[in-house]
Amino acid sequence: MPNSELMAIGVFARCAGLTASALRFYADSGLLPPVEVDPVSGYRYYGADQVARATTLRQLREIAMPLTAVEAVLDAEPDEASRLIDEHVAKVLGDAAAVQQKAASIKSSLTDAASLPIAALKGPVLADAIEQVLTATAREPGMPVLGALRIEATQAAVTLTATDRYRLATRTLVPAEAAATTWAATVDGDELRAALAEIRRSTLVRVEATPHGCWLRMTDREDRYCRLLSEQFPDYRLMLASLPEATTRVTVSKELLLRALEEHPGERITLRVTHHGLHVLATEAEPADVPLTAITTGQDLQISFELTTLYPAVSTAIGPDVMVDLRGPDQPVTIRSADRGDLTTLAMPVKPDHSG
Repeated sequence: MPNSELMAIGVFARCAGLTASALRFYADSGLLPPVEVDPVSGYRYYGADQVARATTLRQLREIAMPLTAVEAVLDAEPDEASRLIDEHVAKVLGDAAAVQQKAASIKSSLTDAASLPIAALKGPVLADAIEQVLTATAREPGMPVLGALRIEATQAAVTLTATDRYRLATRTLVPAEAAATTWAATVDGDELRAALAEIRRSTLVRVEATPHGCWLRMTDREDRYCRLLSEQFPDYRLMLASLPEATTRVTVSKELLLRALEEHPGERITLRVTHHGLHVLATEAEPADVPLTAITTGQDLQISFELTTLYPAVSTAIGPDVMVDLRGPDQPVTIRSADRGDLTTLAMPVKPDHSG
């Protein structure tokens, strides 16, 4: 008779989150043999100390790890097991990217329409612009457009825009060659992120449009394809045009402001602007402040932000100094370089009472 401390296969299966049939398979493959098998009935029994191994086995199979690799992970020391898991994830991601690009080629071949040349841009410049603007995106179920990048091309400029509803970032680039046509589309942000390394290493990137995507034609590198989204992008131009005039302006060192934000103890940041300069308050309840040397004009103002909204807007600004235009404690704030206007970010404040 089995030891009373052992568990029947059904009980053990529930503890490990596996089915009895899966346990039989793993036993037959040698990955998880039972402690005891009743010689008469054939019933299998497992020990409580096998639950952790069974749970890890299940989790590894859930990330599509093959049995040979699972066995290596289960029998390895923690550091080696972590390395093997990282190798598996890298392979899965690489395979997925290859499948994605192959599928793009197949879809492109299904239509008789030739790709439409849009613009040519310097690869490193385009990569930096994409990376900067994509900081203003978010993954939100049911609203994929908030994770996307809007690209608008004219003969004179290519504009990249993104928004997560709390921030809006837009940057205008001068193409290396005049744009061939006027074009606008919303491009999948994750696919652009995946292509960033190749874009940055390409001297020139030619953007070509297809009915459902855009090709990024690289110099001496593999071309990349990114899907277009059909959802309507927010009318950000109307929002920008409707902004009231700024009532307060602050010009401050980007490095000093970022350092103050990094050292701030809370999740929300309160800025106080006076004619003496800019102050980063410790908390609203205890308004000990960090004074920053800044050039200020206009009305005195106190305004609060989520750190996750303000910090990316400041960190992506171009140049050593940032210019902040404020319109009131509940109005969008414009953040841009003090001497360059091709990257602009809008950041939404929070109400002083923290009600959102």
